[in-house]
Amino acid sequence: MIGRLRAVALDAPDARRLAAFYTALAGWTETYAEDDWVAMETGDGWRVAVQHSRDHVPPRWPDPAYPQQAHLDLRVPDLDAGAARAVECGATPLRRNESWYTLADPAGHPFDLCLFPARQETTLMGVMLDCPDAGRLSAFYAELLGKPVTYEGEGMAMIGEDGVQPVLFQQVTEYRAPRWPDPAYPQQLHLDVTVDDVDVAEAAVLRLGATSLSAGGENWRVYADPAGKPFCLCWD
Repeated sequence: MIGRLRAVALDAPDARRLAAFYTALAGWTETYAEDDWVAMETGDGWRVAVQHSRDHVPPRWPDPAYPQQAHLDLRVPDLDAGAARAVECGATPLRRNESWYTLADPAGHPFDLCLFPARQETTLMGVMLDCPDAGRLSAFYAELLGKPVTYEGEGMAMIGEDGVQPVLFQQVTEYRAPRWPDPAYPQQLHLDVTVDDVDVAEAAVLRLGATSLSAGGENWRVYADPAGKPFCLCWD
C-alpha cells in the first residue's frame, strides 16, 4: 500500500449545487464547504467531494466524444422510487434495465441506481473508472491503495471487498483519456489519496506507471494514472 483513499472528487460548474443534490438524494452530510470545494461523508465510510470547474464540459453518455470517465454506483431498495427521488432532486433519466437505472446528476455525470433490497437506505456501493485495460488499471490501483484485486473478467475488474470502499474498472472500446488541465479533455472525477511521505509515494507511483503532471499545492501533488486519469497524492 502506498496510500489510503481519501476522497472521490467530482468536477462541477457549481460545487454547492451538486453537493446539495447528493445530500438530498442519498442523505450525505456536508463536512466542509467553500464556493469551490464541498466535502461530504456518506455515513458508510466514503468521502465524496465536489470541486468547482470553471470550464466544465459535461459528459454526454454514451457519446464517446464526451466520455463520463467514471461514475458512481448507488444502491437503492426500490429502483422506481429511487429514480423518482433522483429526478425530483434534479437528475435526468438516461437508461434503465431490470437491475439498474442510469441517470445524470445536475453536472451531467452519469450514475447508476442499483437494486439492493437488503437495505432500506440509499448507499454508495463503489466508484467505477472507465479505462482501455481493466486488468492493468486495477493492478495499478491495487498497489496504490493496498486493496486486493477481488474480481477480473469480461472487461471488468474490482479491487477491495464489497462494503469496504471498492473501486471498480470497466473496459471501454473507444476510450478517450483526459488531458488535464485541458478543458477539451476533462477529467470529470479524480481520486485523492493520503500518503505519509509524498516523496516516497511519488517515487513508488512513478515506478508503477504513473506520470507527474507537475502541478500541486501546499499539501497535494497531481499525477496521471496509466489510463491518463489524474489523481492527487495528499498529506496532512
